[in-house]
Amino acid sequence: MNWTTLVSCEQLAAELGNPGLKIVDARFVFAGANAEAGERSWREQRLPGAGYVHLNRDLSDLRKPAGEGRHPLPDAQDFCRTLTRLGILPDDQVVVYDSSDGSMAASRFWWLLKLLGHDRVAVLDGGFTRWQALGLPLETGEPRARGTSGEFPFRQFDPVQIIGDDQVEARLREPPGWLLDARSAERFRGEVEPIDAVAGHIPGAINRPLSANTRDGRFRPAEELRAEFSALIGSRSPSEIFLSCGSGVTACHNLLAMEHAGLHGARVYAGSWSGWISDSKRPMAVGD
Repeated sequence: MNWTTLVSCEQLAAELGNPGLKIVDARFVFAGANAEAGERSWREQRLPGAGYVHLNRDLSDLRKPAGEGRHPLPDAQDFCRTLTRLGILPDDQVVVYDSSDGSMAASRFWWLLKLLGHDRVAVLDGGFTRWQALGLPLETGEPRARGTSGEFPFRQFDPVQIIGDDQVEARLREPPGWLLDARSAERFRGEVEPIDAVAGHIPGAINRPLSANTRDGRFRPAEELRAEFSALIGSRSPSEIFLSCGSGVTACHNLLAMEHAGLHGARVYAGSWSGWISDSKRPMAVGD
């Protein structure tokens, strides 16, 4: 096993029971009243041996100030403790899944592990929905307590891979194409804004909705994604590209799609739109 971006349900099923494999359930519903729905679903039914991570509790630190966005990054030490709770060790192959295509918290978990330098982590292509449709093994009832064989050693997140406000501000005069925004077209243009206090986008951004990365609940072929992202970024190297969204979560979906397509090195603007608008002096744009 050496899966670093995506893994198919069939590939994962063939490795069930491998002691070096750890599976993580990251299902989450982006709605206040349903924030616990994903965890309830995990308790009822999950992939065999899967532990659970909660977007708000484990993959974010909501105690941090608004300037860091709606889903601020967790402290690295806290995230390492989460990995210990999940029984994950540095040599393990980790697979994380969402309800379907990894568009919610699965790609965020994948990115956080990458930030720690753990390369052998992949998102389940098609997620729980496809796994269930294929009739593959499921575990039901109250999850068993997970025994741990050691602690995940403390590591810092790689700061080079995390984009901050100053780095975005320094590029505002560049021609568009250096920043890709994963939100829906309507939110990007500022026509609707169901979550954040201000509608619109960061000047210089180009819209690349995460929904364009998938077809029928699975990621599109690498060659198709490579052609589309290459057309957006033009002559720029992938390593020059910043990725954003509403709160720094679904931007990771575009990062995963680019890595799957062989376009390596793009970086996520952690605060994204919700962090950007925390300072009213920053420029904002609407329309295409």
